[in-house]
Formats: sequence, structure tokens, C-alpha cells
Amino acid sequence: MKWLLIVAAASLSSAQVTPDPRLRANKNTYSPVMEVLQARHGRATDEQLERLGKMPVEAVWASLQRLGYVNSHVSGMHTTRPGERLVGRALTMRYLPRRPDLVAAMEGLAKEGDWSPAYNVRAGEESKPGDVVVVDLGGGIPDGIFWGDISATAARAAGARGAVLYGSTRDYSELKEMAGFPVLAMGFDPRPATQIGVDWNVPIRVAGATVIPNDVVFADDEAVFFFPPSILPQVLEQCQRIVDQEDYERTLTRERRYRFRDVYPLNPELRRQYEEQRKKQ
Repeated sequence: MKWLLIVAAASLSSAQVTPDPRLRANKNTYSPVMEVLQARHGRATDEQLERLGKMPVEAVWASLQRLGYVNSHVSGMHTTRPGERLVGRALTMRYLPRRPDLVAAMEGLAKEGDWSPAYNVRAGEESKPGDVVVVDLGGGIPDGIFWGDISATAARAAGARGAVLYGSTRDYSELKEMAGFPVLAMGFDPRPATQIGVDWNVPIRVAGATVIPNDVVFADDEAVFFFPPSILPQVLEQCQRIVDQEDYERTLTRERRYRFRDVYPLNPELRRQYEEQRKKQ
């Protein structure tokens, strides 16, 4: 028994390895979870994202629920561009409240990696076409400022399509004039940032939703969704089925040939007719 305990202890000790020093200066914060997920997730194409952007919000929600992604949306955020949708790929960041030792550590790492310790500046330098900047700032408004219009302009010029901030932003008046670049946030405040970025392109949270780097982001005035690109073909297929059925129900409702209770939801006979029609199409 004593020999087994010694072997077990040695095994546990050998599992703890010294990380490669180069990881400290890696632009993407090292995450073992991302090492596992990256190969599985794939990448959403621009064509897929364009199709998704035309789908009803409720159809996207229903599709994700059916696929088991129940912690994938947030409602109640405010947008700088009412009526505009935001669809793209998540570029994630995580912030923490400042304190001297943390600030010194992050400034040292930024120097090693040759990046800006200000992550709003990094967003302007490192965003790629199709990115949506998604930032976990703890959900605060006066203490959760991420950027202003100049940083947003830089990210937009680099190809980013907008931002989702689990926190807030300044320069609302300027941001609302940036057509094609919605910024969704918990609120707005004129003060400067008080937190510091600590993780770049790692899993984060936005309220009750999990966000993984390169997730599909789909947002409008009503809600924001985050889900892996690997399930996007299924989401699109499910959404189209929902849209087709609801169009059929609307047509029957306008015609008034049937009682509404038989149309919505479809009674067995009308559903049979609908399925036959779908097969022919």
C-alpha cells in the first residue's frame, strides 16, 4: 500500500509541468480549453453569416434550444444603432479591476509580447475582417468602460463589424453616427476606463451566456446570441424550417378558411398537408 501511495504521488507530481516561457508573450492568452475546442469549432464563412443575418431572432433562439445550447443568448442590452443587426465572429477579451501589482504584471507582459497594454488599442490594431469585439468587463456601467469612438473607429477600419460589451462605453453621441458598426452595451457613461485587460481570445461570459473565441455572434435590438460555428449549418437548416412553417401559418391565417386554433399550431390534418407540400417543393 505504501508503495502504491508513493507511485501515485510521483504521478501527480509529474503531471505538473513548467510552461513554455514563450507562452507569456503569446498574443492569444494560452487556454487549455481553447486547445481542445479550437480544432472542433471550425470557422463560419461570410456566406453563412450573411444567411444568418436574414433569419428571425425567435427562429435562431428556437434552433439553439433544440440543439442544446440553452445558455447562449442575452437580452436587455442597449445598442448604438437601433434597427441594425450585428453578425460576425467573436474576438474576446476579459477585464479585471485595476490594482498596482496586476497593472505592473500586464504592462510587463505587453512589453514582452509587443502589444499595447490597453486592450481597446489592441482591438484597433488586431481586429480582423468579420470580427465582433466581445468584452467581459463584469457588467458595470461607470466602472466598466471599454472604449470611445476613436478606438472604435480603428477597430472598424481594421474590419471589425461592431462590439458587444458586458460593460459600457463612452462617446455614445459619436458611436451612434457610425453606420454599419453597432455597439451593444449594458449602458453608456462619459468617464474613462478604470479596469485593465488581462486575457485575450479566451472563453468569457456576457451576463448568463458563455462566449468562446470565434463563436458566431448574432445580435439585434432584442437579443444577442453566441454559439459555435460548427453548428451553424444545423442552425440555418432549423431556422429555414421554422420560417417556412410560419409563412405557411400566416398564409392560412390571412385566408381565414380555417379556425385560428387549427392553424396555430397546425392541427394534424393541416400539418400533414404542409409536410406533403414541403416534400413536393
